[in-house]
Amino acid sequence: MAKALEGIRVLDMTHVQSGPSATQLLAWLGADVIKVEAPTGDITRKQLRDLPDVDSLYFTMLNCNKRSITLNTKTERGKELLTELIRRSDVMVENFGPGAVDRMGFPWERIREINPKIVYASIKGFGEGPYTNFKAYEVVAQAMGGSMATTGFEDGPPLATGAQIGDSGTGIHAVAGILAALFQRENTGQGQRVNVAMQHAVLNLCRVKLRDQQRLAHGPLAEYPNEDFGNEVPRSGNASGGGQPGWAVRCAPGGPNDYVYVIVQPVGWQPLSELIGRPELADDPEWASPAARLPKLGKMFQLIEEWTSTLPKWNVLEKLNAHNIPCGPILSTKEIIEDASLVANDMVVEVPHPQRGSFTTVGSPLKLSDSPVHITSSPLLGEHNEEVFVGELGLDGEELAVLRTGGVI
Repeated sequence: MAKALEGIRVLDMTHVQSGPSATQLLAWLGADVIKVEAPTGDITRKQLRDLPDVDSLYFTMLNCNKRSITLNTKTERGKELLTELIRRSDVMVENFGPGAVDRMGFPWERIREINPKIVYASIKGFGEGPYTNFKAYEVVAQAMGGSMATTGFEDGPPLATGAQIGDSGTGIHAVAGILAALFQRENTGQGQRVNVAMQHAVLNLCRVKLRDQQRLAHGPLAEYPNEDFGNEVPRSGNASGGGQPGWAVRCAPGGPNDYVYVIVQPVGWQPLSELIGRPELADDPEWASPAARLPKLGKMFQLIEEWTSTLPKWNVLEKLNAHNIPCGPILSTKEIIEDASLVANDMVVEVPHPQRGSFTTVGSPLKLSDSPVHITSSPLLGEHNEEVFVGELGLDGEELAVLRTGGVI
């Protein structure tokens, strides 16, 4: 079956996470992604290794379905080969530091001259301005995009989220821009530049907090459990901050992830009051309406937790779902990797690997009926040098050997 991006070639000059997460999604959608690495390889091949002299899980889980070639772009022959690769590609993606590709001799004007139809996507930490040359990492982007200031408990420090919203979140935004540019190319015949900044992507994911920043001008935020409000959106623990209050309540036996997140909708209050053994609260004017409950959210969830703390989270889940009360158990990473439904939905996938035997990775969250995803292993370093340089660029085997001994590949 044909894939959605079949026939699209992506020149992947990315490393670490934000770029590789984007190009891996493109590969899953069917693009031919050629990962261009320095002869020493992507740094994550060696980072956080669990097995000696084998590509790390950090690398394998971000580079599935790609081909790998090595190329020293500091050499003249390396620049010539990169030029030919640009000429033959539909998309080029990079996440080097600001100006790095320009210093290689390939500014956007030169790239567009080589291939007017190419979509050139750059992922950077920040946009143009005072932060442009700051070094960007996952949690730096969270810090400067609004996430950390609004994550955590009121009396505690700002916290990072475990979700990689700075790196992989930016990668997803980059994919959206790349696909839009490819679609526009169908009408114009021309490629274009796509720029995505990690700070901007995190900010886009924090838009509801900017919503609440503006609402503060008209008084305290009743949906938050906080008692005091200044002129900034506060950290509010596990409160949903949305139209319906929610909280993570403890369950038996009290382990670190023995919690269920419960949302109290107006229609759910009556059955919930019965489940917790306080049916009289359903008609009590002090508790019966959402407006009456809002000022005492802490007490409300305390009453719920007095009930949930006597039961395992899966029992709580069963009882709440029987009454259509929105809820979800806090799943640990161990529970997720062993979850049969996630395996059945190809979201937890076992992938064969030529060196480590196999590894488990996250599957594609994009499910297209006519473009199914089959996840294949990440490539070994330079695994496709001969396939690309000889089979596609037309070099002969003798030159390939010279390039290898000369440090060009």
